[in-house]
Amino acid sequence: MRFQEIAPFFKGRLPGQLVIQYANHCNGDCPQCGMRRSRSMERSRLDKEKVKRLIDDAGERGFQALSFTGGEPLLFLDDIIELIDHATGAGIRYVRTGTNGFLFTGSERPDFETRINTLAARIAATKLYTFWISIDSADPEEHERMRGLPGVIRGIEKALPIFHAHGVYPSVNLGINRNTGGRDARLYRPDLDPEEFSRLFCAAFRRFYGFVHGLGFTIVNACYPMSDDGDSQPDSKDDRGAAAEGLAKVYGASSDDLVIRFTLQEKRRIFQALYETIPQFRDRLRIFSPRCSLYSLIKRYQNNEVPLYPCRGGHEFFFVESGQGRIHPCGYLPEVFAELPDLRRRPSPSAKRPDCHLCEWECFRDPSEMMGPLAELCTRPLSLVSRIFRDPGFFRILLDDLRYYRACDFFNCRLPPNLAAMHRFAAGGEQP
Repeated sequence: MRFQEIAPFFKGRLPGQLVIQYANHCNGDCPQCGMRRSRSMERSRLDKEKVKRLIDDAGERGFQALSFTGGEPLLFLDDIIELIDHATGAGIRYVRTGTNGFLFTGSERPDFETRINTLAARIAATKLYTFWISIDSADPEEHERMRGLPGVIRGIEKALPIFHAHGVYPSVNLGINRNTGGRDARLYRPDLDPEEFSRLFCAAFRRFYGFVHGLGFTIVNACYPMSDDGDSQPDSKDDRGAAAEGLAKVYGASSDDLVIRFTLQEKRRIFQALYETIPQFRDRLRIFSPRCSLYSLIKRYQNNEVPLYPCRGGHEFFFVESGQGRIHPCGYLPEVFAELPDLRRRPSPSAKRPDCHLCEWECFRDPSEMMGPLAELCTRPLSLVSRIFRDPGFFRILLDDLRYYRACDFFNCRLPPNLAAMHRFAAGGEQP
């Protein structure tokens, strides 16, 4: 780990993260996303040169991570490759992007391997840290129906060895939904017994992890369900006024479709199922989802406990939308910032401290939960001690997560899995 990656902790900050929605154009038809191709909406794309200037600002001001998202980023493959090179050249190490997999369709065509070799070589020639491919269901037919991309699973299976040969290990990105384990009508029933709901989701996660491991993936992440339904958000003491009404109005990567809409107690059971399932696969898959964050979410929904560490969106983490290129605290709050802060400096004494618990957007929430204690250790150690006494279980799980992340080489897509190091983390684990 480089000095500039730990220096922010000594200023009470976290390493900065910027998510740039390069465009909201998409060729998928995912019911869980408001940017699906069948939806009538104004489509937009950022000016590439303006994005470069924003990246330069981020690099100069101490940002360490940057993601290019969409829409479908690889509809603009040449631009994304150029911007990846620009970001890493600006000193930003953790650069990420991904795809719905449309380039992997047509695997029966004679030019498929040539096309994928060319794509893999182009990505390998960059310093991209993470390359994700989205899969929504362990049932290939269900996934392809949801995405509107027939044949994509077979293409992904054929493409992964080609990427591995080029030294790139793509991640699979799951957007948790009711079809995660395959379509099961019981999970759509409002009168389903809660215990049965839990059992079905445990089985769904097991089936999904087994499925993607069989395809050849070595890294897995899960996106927590985000819907446009305000009733699916917990009560919050946050003082942002009508902020809850602004959720999901910036990014657009959410929907009011039942496939992604859950009650508060259904969410709790989903997080519990994921928390319990992860250890069963940690010895063979590099699973990015931190159990300490899931532990906090479970307690939040079960006991109405406020998580120990708030989201750092709007403090060190920011989102840039594709419409006007405006800077927001995250993908789900409409507040606008004139510029990125200088993360090399301590926050102003008059600056508002992080206090947001409005949603579960894992892109910002998970790193806030994991790295918040490190900033506190470096600046307010007595406060950290108080939190440890308040919830020792959280910190035991956090330490386990950090050791596991190290065994996974921090999910660097340029490295194969270290199965010997990962084997120590199979099964077991603290219960919330």
